[in-house]
Amino acid sequence: MIYLVLFWEFFKIGLFSFGGGYAMIPIIKEVCINHNWISEDMLLNYIGISESTPGPIAINMATFVGSSQGGILGAIIATLGVVLPSFIIILIIAIALKNFIKNRYVQATLKGMRPVVVGLIIFTGLSLLLSVIKVYPVKEEISYLSIIIIAILFVLSFIYKKIRKKNIPTILIILLSGCLGLLFLI
Repeated sequence: MIYLVLFWEFFKIGLFSFGGGYAMIPIIKEVCINHNWISEDMLLNYIGISESTPGPIAINMATFVGSSQGGILGAIIATLGVVLPSFIIILIIAIALKNFIKNRYVQATLKGMRPVVVGLIIFTGLSLLLSVIKVYPVKEEISYLSIIIIAILFVLSFIYKKIRKKNIPTILIILLSGCLGLLFLI
């Protein structure tokens, strides 16, 4: 039964989410919390792992959640569920691409969805930031260590951009944040 629920829930997420993996995170969070599959803290860990492993974040999240609920088969089924709607939609679009893309209703729909996608991504970023520093949802204490690490990374990114005239590579930020976490643990 869990396999059917995993497939159906992640199929709906894949079907009704627009804007990529980060736009899917609030929906994945809602589904996982409502089904009591994982805690909110574990979800933050899954997001961190999903972000730092190769592949799209939503697929990685589906794989981790599916694995936690149904082992390897659960991982495969949840991943298939989140990927299948996009695959089907892209296949249909590819077949009718010339007429579909030029359709003014399709253009208007896509244009209308852009602000929502941007809003979802901003909301996800702010939610993750506030969750990391333990402000949202309201917790008993603020993680000053998290604030210090964020501040150090911000300063290092600013200095790097001033010196090299380009953004610091994302992988370097991930490695630096891990090293800072280990440094402060010692």
